[in-house]
Amino acid sequence: MAENHKKAAGRLCYLCNQRRAALKRPKTLEQICRECFYEVFEEEIHQVIVKNQLFKPGERIAIGASGGKDSTVLAYVLSELNRRHNYGLDLFLLSVDEGITGYRDDSLETVKRNEIQYGLPLKIVSYKDLYGWTMDEIVKMIGLKNNCTFCGVFRRQALDRGAALLKVDKLVTGHNADDIAETVLLNILRGDIARLSRCTSITTGEDGPIPRCKPFKYTYEKEIVMYAYFKRLDYFSTECIYSPNAYRGFAREFIKDLERMRPRAILDIIKSGEDFRISTSTKMPEQGTCERCGYISSQVSVSFAFKRDKHGVQIGLVSGMSLVEQLI
Repeated sequence: MAENHKKAAGRLCYLCNQRRAALKRPKTLEQICRECFYEVFEEEIHQVIVKNQLFKPGERIAIGASGGKDSTVLAYVLSELNRRHNYGLDLFLLSVDEGITGYRDDSLETVKRNEIQYGLPLKIVSYKDLYGWTMDEIVKMIGLKNNCTFCGVFRRQALDRGAALLKVDKLVTGHNADDIAETVLLNILRGDIARLSRCTSITTGEDGPIPRCKPFKYTYEKEIVMYAYFKRLDYFSTECIYSPNAYRGFAREFIKDLERMRPRAILDIIKSGEDFRISTSTKMPEQGTCERCGYISSQVSVSFAFKRDKHGVQIGLVSGMSLVEQLI
């Protein structure tokens, strides 16, 4: 970021041609001033919201808030746009406490400050309260492999449950263009046709109780960082202690290499995912629900999991139940 600032110094802003350029936009490579950067950054997100008709006046919207840069910038910008353009939305912050010592407990303190800073009501739901387990306890049982798989299942359901408690109409998340490009690549590498066909959708879960929206679908991660830096927003920047073992990390590094060579590559990958078409002869997996809790389940049973008895003791491998059911 400092290198971009240095190169931009001494030149006039590409957009207004009046103020000194302060940065080079990663997405367009234009050298612009801070004021113009704020304006184009916010306007692009506004146009995404309007063109995709993400919201309707009077809706209650939960913002998935982790305390990180993406969700913090999302909460700030959505609050600003809601006032500026009269969206007529009731906004709430929704956080999930996975029970990761030294990570989530600290980031939640940031979210609590955001609640005061932005004047948005905050709801926190925890794995411990919902499932009787924390991620630290799960990792202690299964080791440092597939942690993100377990956490992803629990987190998705926890957000759904929290959104239901808030009685919101939609849930918005801070997934950015880099995240979506990574997901497209991951689904190609896995040969996951079902997820590949829907991972670029800006709104998902429309057939479920609470749809999810991604206003940052075309917003670059580097620009989110720049916006948070220049606006001096209060956010938590430490990575999850279990994420270094995630498969996604390899895709992330590859995407960053592509971006260095060709900044447009991120949007091109997203466009490729959007244009992807499935042959009518391809058999797609059917999405079901857990017989016990009623929430979405991609498969009826999961082998090679574990369960505790009433005393909290591990009692071996279990099959024939959904993943969530095995851990509650």
